[in-house]
Amino acid sequence: MPLSGHHHIHKQKLENIFKTRKRKKKKMGVDYYNILKVNRNATEDDLKKSYKRLAMIWHPDKNPSYRRSEAEAKFKQISEAYDVLSDPQKRQIYDLYGEEGLKSGQVPPPPFSTSASTSSSSSAARGQQHYYQRQNPNPSFRFHPRDAEDIYEELFGSESGSGGGGGGGGSGGQRGNNRGHREGYFRNGNTSSGMELRKAVPVENTLPCSLEELYKGAKKKMKISRNLYDSFGKLRAVEEILTIEIKPGWKKGTKITFPEKGNQELGFFPADLIFIVDEKPHVLYKRDGNDLILNQEITLLEALTGKTLDLTTLDGRNIMIPLSDIVKPGADVIVSNEGMPISKEPGKKGNLRIKIDVKYPSRLTSEQKSDLRRVLGGVS
Repeated sequence: MPLSGHHHIHKQKLENIFKTRKRKKKKMGVDYYNILKVNRNATEDDLKKSYKRLAMIWHPDKNPSYRRSEAEAKFKQISEAYDVLSDPQKRQIYDLYGEEGLKSGQVPPPPFSTSASTSSSSSAARGQQHYYQRQNPNPSFRFHPRDAEDIYEELFGSESGSGGGGGGGGSGGQRGNNRGHREGYFRNGNTSSGMELRKAVPVENTLPCSLEELYKGAKKKMKISRNLYDSFGKLRAVEEILTIEIKPGWKKGTKITFPEKGNQELGFFPADLIFIVDEKPHVLYKRDGNDLILNQEITLLEALTGKTLDLTTLDGRNIMIPLSDIVKPGADVIVSNEGMPISKEPGKKGNLRIKIDVKYPSRLTSEQKSDLRRVLGGVS
């Protein structure tokens, strides 16, 4: 039976949609499946096995210096491929729109003609709505590549564990309501409705640091767990390892922000995850701004006749501080450039302030008293 004019127009529009989608799929950009040497139906286990095999070959530390640049580039490619294909949401978008669509976050609209009749326009509108529901289920998604070394340590394990004193790892925030209103999730997140997505309230975690770490700088690995909506609108827990570079001279209260690494709430972009530096007490030194304070006890004899202090700095050096003059109780001995590094002025440090406490003898014999009177000019 021949098609009517209306049905013929509608059929042509549907054919145009599928042709366009096929053309889109051809423009894949980087072929992550080929990089990982897996097929398009690869399971999570397949991806892990292939990543581990290739990472052992191309990790920069496992290659000679003359091939290091090539290894770094290959290792970065392998890590990015695993990052995308092991994440269901990233993989779905990549499979539909390739690397460009994944990284740009732009989902192209279906190609409907503006010259259609009223009835076919109505069908086109319904088709467009269906297209967005299927092809753009989570418009709040934005691509954030993971650090290659973090992925490597997550799969191979890390000697540094969770960063030592990280409070048992970080949290992306309090666990949200798991009901999710999944049907409403797609509806609320659809930017075509005119609703502008906002970012959830930042999540803050304490980052305890020793005084040595704040003096020398350090690298901490923090394992976090956060809740994210997948491409089907289901809330799922995602674990990840973050690297925090502690800079020499950082102070208590310094904030390190990881954009969109917190929990995701309905209709919101994921929250920022913020770590706030906290300073652990030190057994010897105390910090005062950029200065370090050290309490040092000496005897009365040493206060009067002199002494050389043998000190160990926070970075393990031994320094000798001579006390040649008479030192009064409570005096401050200032040693310049031996305090904390000044983070905003590389190469500069504050002062080391040594607070002297003179220990007096608990008792003196008559002979000692007589000797002191004679030496100090008193009457014997």
